[in-house]
Formats: sequence, structure tokens, C-alpha cells
Amino acid sequence: MGSHHDLAMQTPSEGTVLGDFDEATLTYFGRVSTFFRREGGYFVNTPGPDGEAADFQITYVLGVDPLQQYVIELPDGKFQMLGIAWDTRPQLDGGQRWYHLYPDSDVAPGDPLHWTRPAQRWNYQCAACHSTAVQKNYDVASDRYNTTWSDLNVGCEACHGPGSAHVEWVASGAATATGAQAGFEAAVMGLAVDLADRDEGRWSWPAGESIATRTPERTSDLGLRSCVACHARRRLIDDDPAAGAPPLDVISPALLTEELYYADGQIRDEVFVLGSFLQSAMYREGVTCADCHDPHSLQLRRPGNSLCAGCHLPASYDTSAHHYHVDTTVGAECVSCHMPTRTYMGIDARRDHSIRVPRPDLTVSLGTPNACTQCHTEQSAAWAAEATARWYGSERAAHYGEVLARGRTEVMGDGVDLSALALDDDQSGIVRATAFQLLGGHPGPVASRAIAAGLTDGDPIVRYGAVQAIEAVPAPERPELLFPLLRDSVKLVRTEAARALALTFSGAQAVSPLLDSIVDEYVTARLIDADRPEAHMSTATIFAARGRLGDAERALQIAIRVDSTAAAAYVNYADLLRAQGRDTDGERLLRLAIESAQDDDAVRHSLGLLLVRQNRLEEAIAELRAAAEARPDDARYVYVYGVALHSAGEVELAIRVLVEAYTRHPADIDIFMALLTYHRDSGELDEAIALAQQWLELRPDDGAVRQELANLERLRDAPGPT
Repeated sequence: MGSHHDLAMQTPSEGTVLGDFDEATLTYFGRVSTFFRREGGYFVNTPGPDGEAADFQITYVLGVDPLQQYVIELPDGKFQMLGIAWDTRPQLDGGQRWYHLYPDSDVAPGDPLHWTRPAQRWNYQCAACHSTAVQKNYDVASDRYNTTWSDLNVGCEACHGPGSAHVEWVASGAATATGAQAGFEAAVMGLAVDLADRDEGRWSWPAGESIATRTPERTSDLGLRSCVACHARRRLIDDDPAAGAPPLDVISPALLTEELYYADGQIRDEVFVLGSFLQSAMYREGVTCADCHDPHSLQLRRPGNSLCAGCHLPASYDTSAHHYHVDTTVGAECVSCHMPTRTYMGIDARRDHSIRVPRPDLTVSLGTPNACTQCHTEQSAAWAAEATARWYGSERAAHYGEVLARGRTEVMGDGVDLSALALDDDQSGIVRATAFQLLGGHPGPVASRAIAAGLTDGDPIVRYGAVQAIEAVPAPERPELLFPLLRDSVKLVRTEAARALALTFSGAQAVSPLLDSIVDEYVTARLIDADRPEAHMSTATIFAARGRLGDAERALQIAIRVDSTAAAAYVNYADLLRAQGRDTDGERLLRLAIESAQDDDAVRHSLGLLLVRQNRLEEAIAELRAAAEARPDDARYVYVYGVALHSAGEVELAIRVLVEAYTRHPADIDIFMALLTYHRDSGELDEAIALAQQWLELRPDDGAVRQELANLERLRDAPGPT
């Protein structure tokens, strides 16, 4: 009672509403929102779905610290999160004010991030983790929700499962009659899931050691299971799981992708702890959430450094000889160096749970953040790297972030380093899975052998990562590797294997009752999010691969109906029409999308490709130029634009565009090869040779380019006509 779980979602009342509803106002890009009370209810006058200001009643409140959000019910059971929140911090800390969650962007009505749009829908974004036993109950045909829950907030059953047997146990008087001993046994208490440690494990320091070890080693992950479905950046694959179900039977967790994490695994976007904690040495040694956090009050079990002292000997670690800061200062707090914060939602500073050693040297080489200069803002990363080298020695261990950084940026390569990382049992499973995922972009024999090994790894998240890399394996070899995984005990692994097989096979090859069954399981899991366009785009891809073109087309139509701003849905639909020889319909669709979709750069790029196919080069170049200029950091857009210019006879302009693109994307093999070819064909042999030499300086083992360089040099040195 009184924990943040208890206060996760509440009905509005004098005691639960923390914001100022006494005619308070907030002006956001010229639009005024007014917060007021009427007849006992709480209201806001703000621009609605049509852009016109109207009065909306607050239906629910979410959270209490450091901010509170407000839920408004719109027609068809759609509960929307207002884009304006109340800062609950004390006024001295800058709080007690209304503020917009996107202060620097004009999120106007119609924008995908506007509070009335699907991306801000409580039913999808918030409900499953702010309430208990949520059933979304979305009906695709009517675009309507009938969302239900057992508890409005995060109640006991969210972690412990159904509680009726526990109530019966209490009502029977057994708790009093059998005493405290029975009270420690889940079976006697009637709880569906036993979350307590029953192995009598203890943390203690072996002789001469300064870090504690758990004896016996932890063999159960139940202490983590009750937390991961909510405290993770994930997609649900089971919306009604049994209490205590294995995590990868319930969620598809995000791996350490570039948009979510820095190359070394530090948090970038809002990732909700799990992906960070799985990287930590603490997790690998058997630490769980409840070792540090009381699972009922949600408070830390001990304050400050005394929490860490439970496993890290204070005489070795809680001393200036270790942290090199003045005792009792912020710099002497363990979390300042090992769990730095990143701020989300404007004011919510959250700690990185990867619990890592600060590496300012990686900031110098990779551009990742570091805890040192987060505090010492006036200093450089080089300054911090020099200081840590002086204190702890200049030899620093190799870090997986260095390999992941290269894997993210190098389009071409044999994948040797990624393969080694992916197969390294000393690394955490999520790091290895991420290495596998990146390995999918580095096809070759090395990658194929590593992926084959990864598919049989004992860690299910590693097997999942290996499935994500399967496109690096030649198509004929995939079935033999993937078919055994259709019987994998872990839902995420077998359904992703089915997806990969479905995209590999076609026609008579694909006939397999087992594959059909697991594909159906995959589709069912995806359609948990039937209120999101991504779900229908994913199923459309499967349907198309299975030859179910009508189902694929209907799925993409639904995706567009669910969210008319989803550019990818239009692009995928146009591509499906192209495959059926229906480019005329595709052009009509894409021109409609330019008026409707938010990301019209992707639409214009797709339209440009369609016009190229129709040999309407002048029109095509106009669309491809618009997309490339809008997204210069997208190597593919700029490459296609340059190739189209060359095809239209604009050779000099094509080379100029590609030269500029190559300075931004020096590892892109497509841009490099196009530029090399165009220089050569234009007779600019010195430029082509210089380009090849530059490429080989970084990739000396690239035999194909070395051979091309030799050909260019022979061509340059050949005697001219007499």
C-alpha cells in the first residue's frame, strides 16, 4: 500500500490528482490549454482530434513521482494520454508546474505524437503495466476497444498470480492455526507462484575476496520473471500468461539496437531496465531485482552505499583509495560512477542498470557517454580517460562495445569479430544475441558457422539472436538449421524460427503441418497488437511469403486504417502491388500516402523507384531527390538517387552526389562501388585508384577491391594509342 505500484493508476479525486486544476494554463506553440474543475470532475480545455479546442474530462491519473500523467477517454473505448503532464517535484527543484512532454517540437493535432493519435493510446502503451490482468479486447472490424482489468493499479496478482486460493487459506484460519512456519510456504498460503528463494542461498565473502559470492549458485530466475514483462522495452507475445511463465514465453525483448542503446550498451532511449541489467556482472553472478529492491514497498533495501556494501567489501570499495573522491560527496556514491542517469519525459532521471565500470576511453573512441564527464561537465572525455588511466592503470580490457560499434557501421566485412563475440560464453546473453543480430548483415562462411552454433546455444535469448541473423546463411542451408527450432520449448525462439522459415520457403517446399502450426502461433502473437500497424505489416509479410496474397493485402489495408500516418504500411502495400504487376494501383496509393503519411520521405523514395521502373526518369529523380535531401543520413536513399542521376545521363551530378554521400557513409559498399565504377567509366582513373586505395587502407583483406585496384592501375599505365 502506498508504493508506486499501488499508485500506478487511480481514479481522479481530491486525494489522487496532484496537478493544478484551478484555472491553470499552459501555452504550447501558441495553443493554450486550461485546467479546471466542474461539478466534482477534472477537465482540460485543449485542442482535440480535429484541432479545435474543447473540454475533455480526466478519466484516470497515472503515477505520482516525479510526474503525473492524465488519461482522457475518447469514443470507441480509446483512452488517450494527454501530452501535458504535471511536474510533482518540489517548487525549489523546478516542479509544481504544467509542462509539455515534447517541449521542443510542435506536436500539432494530426501529428503521430499528438495526444489524440494511436501512439499515445493508453490501451496499447500503458495499460498492461499500470494495471493488473489487462485484456485489451480490441476489435479490428469496428476499430473499438473494450479493455478490462482485474485491478486498476498494479495489485498483488500482477506478480503472485490468481489469489482466490490465498483468500480461502486466510478465511480458513489456517494462517493462525499453523503459525509462521506455514506462512513461508507458498503451497500452504495458496499463492499461485512461489517467488521466494527456497535454496537458503546466502551472499558471503570467500577468504581473501572483496566481492561476495552466492552460495549455492542461483538456479532459478523466478525473482526476475515477475518484473521483466513490464520493466523492459519489449513486445508482448502472450497477453494472458500463466503466473511465473518464462520471460521469453511472454515477451520479445529489444536487443541492444542503435536507436535504443549506445554501442557499449549504455541506455539511450527509454528501455525500462531489463536490457541494461542483463548486461551486468551482477546478473551473471545471480543478483536479482529483489536483492536490491523490496518487492512490496519498492524502496531500496538499504540507503546509499550501504546497499552495495552487502556484496562489495566497504574497506576495499567505499574508500577514496578506490573512488578518488572526497568521502560524503556525490562523487563518492557508488551509483554516481556505476549507475549514471539519463533523463526521460523531461524530468525523470533513471539509472542505468548495467552497473558498469566507467570507460571514458570508450567515449574518446566510440562517442559513448561516461559517468565522469556527466558530473565534470566542464572537462573533456580525454581528461577523464587520462585520470582513470592514472588511477587504475592504462591497460583496459577489451569491451564488447568496440565490436558492436564496428558491426553497426561496417556494411561489408567477414564478421570474424562479431562471430567471436556472439560465441563468447563469458559475455552476457543479450550482448551475444545482439552480436548475432548484427552478424546478419555480414554474410559469409564465418557467419554461417557461428549462426549454426548459436541456434543450438543453451541460452534462449542467444538462440533468438541467431535466428535474427539467419539471412546471412545461404537460403538452401536455412531449413536444416531452423526446422529443429520449431519444437523449441521457448515460444519466442520457435515462433521467430517459423517466421524465418516462412520467408525462406515458397510453394510446395513450404508444405509442413508443423510449420503451419507455429506460423499460426506467430501470427496470433503478433495480433496481440492488432491496434498497431506494425502487427499487420508483419503478418502481411508472412501471408505474402506463403502465397496468401489476398490475406496480405487485407492486412496492409487494416494497417493503414489503424494508423493512416504509418508510411511503412503504404510502402509495403505498394511493394505487394508491384509484385503482382499492379504499379498503377501502387502509384495511386503512394500519391495518396504523401497527403496522409507522416514520414513522406519513405513514400517519395518508394514512388521514385516505381517511376524508375516505368522509365519516367525525370519524375522519378524529383521524388528520389526529395527523399535523399530530406534524409541525407540514409545511405540507401542517397545511393539510389545518385544511381538514378547516372542512368539519366547526369554523370557529373551523380558523382558529386555520391562523393558527398561517401564522406558521410565511408563504409557503405554500394556507394563505394557505384562511385568507383562511375569514376572508371568516366575516365577518371586517378580518382578511382585513390578511392580504392582509401578503401583498402581500412580493409586490407578485401580481395575483390584489391583486384579491381590492380586492373585500374594496369588501365592507367597502359600505353595510349599511337
